[in-house]
Amino acid sequence: MSHKQQVVLGEVQETLLIPLYGRAVEARKPRSVLRDPRSVEMVDSIDYDFAKLDSSNQALFACAMRTAIIDEWVRGFLAEHPSGTVVELGTGLNTRFDRVDNGTVRWIDIDLPDVIELRRAFFGDKDRYRMIAASITEDAWLDEVVRSGGPYLLVSEAVLAYLAEEDVRSLFRRVASRLPGAWVVTDTFSRMLVEQILARDVRKVMSMKMLWTCGDPREVERWGVGARLLETRNLGQPQAALRRRMPPVYRVGMAVADRLGGRRLDGYRLNLYKVAEPDK
Repeated sequence: MSHKQQVVLGEVQETLLIPLYGRAVEARKPRSVLRDPRSVEMVDSIDYDFAKLDSSNQALFACAMRTAIIDEWVRGFLAEHPSGTVVELGTGLNTRFDRVDNGTVRWIDIDLPDVIELRRAFFGDKDRYRMIAASITEDAWLDEVVRSGGPYLLVSEAVLAYLAEEDVRSLFRRVASRLPGAWVVTDTFSRMLVEQILARDVRKVMSMKMLWTCGDPREVERWGVGARLLETRNLGQPQAALRRRMPPVYRVGMAVADRLGGRRLDGYRLNLYKVAEPDK
């Protein structure tokens, strides 16, 4: 391209470029766990030195793998609720709507104003899809989600770890109060894993401030915020449907990783919760 999209983001927001590049790297492979041509187009059109992320190959694949696992949960929700509302909290440059759109879902992508401004260089609002510039620690976006109508699925991919624990608790409380019965997908990082992440090469190329750590996803249940854990997986435990679609070498690799490195992998969990009205 003769003109590339400039990127001006805050320190935390800049981390959205890591999963974007991870998906693009995986999508370029002849056989991959994730088909995401839009991510390739965006990487090619953004003025950013993505090559400096190449030293973190393992982290890049992990980004693609977690996205594929979350996609399966979204497809499962849409199988039960074809016209439900899916909300991406801290959407970054995710292309999930493009990958899982069933023709009837209502979709809302939420992120901070600088991120939404960047998204609008690549995406536009449609009848069933729109973007909202807002902080997920505030309440205004919830009014818009309620108006969209349920059932609801909220997805937060590599976002809540950048909030203080009390902000995460507050988010669950507010969702349970305003969207009772909603599904919530989010990931959790143990303290040890966060320390390892911050020591890796990727820490040298951009600032990362991960605040909330959670070594046990059931800890959220014990908060008394109305959340019940339905399912939890590490990256070596893809759903059966996803596993069947994976290239054979990936299926074998995931099985070996889960069997031999399960405890280490458990420092990072992908979790599916359901919320109800909190106890008064």
